[in-house]
Amino acid sequence: MKKRNTKLPACLTPSVSLLSKLGSVIVHVEELYSSGGHEFDVVAFKMAIADPEVAEWIDQMSKLAFIPVKR
Repeated sequence: MKKRNTKLPACLTPSVSLLSKLGSVIVHVEELYSSGGHEFDVVAFKMAIADPEVAEWIDQMSKLAFIPVKR
């Protein structure tokens, strides 16, 4: 009997570093839309999504159709 390859794609097993960056994105968006939102949150958000590790994760998740397609 042939053994099946059950290894998950890297984007489905993110590193602690990537999880921290994704968490930062979420927190800054939440802060931006709160009553105390600040321009700093926009800058921090843009920096986080431009990070190469985050950009690669978004690309890989898009290829697997796990995140919405950009309009």
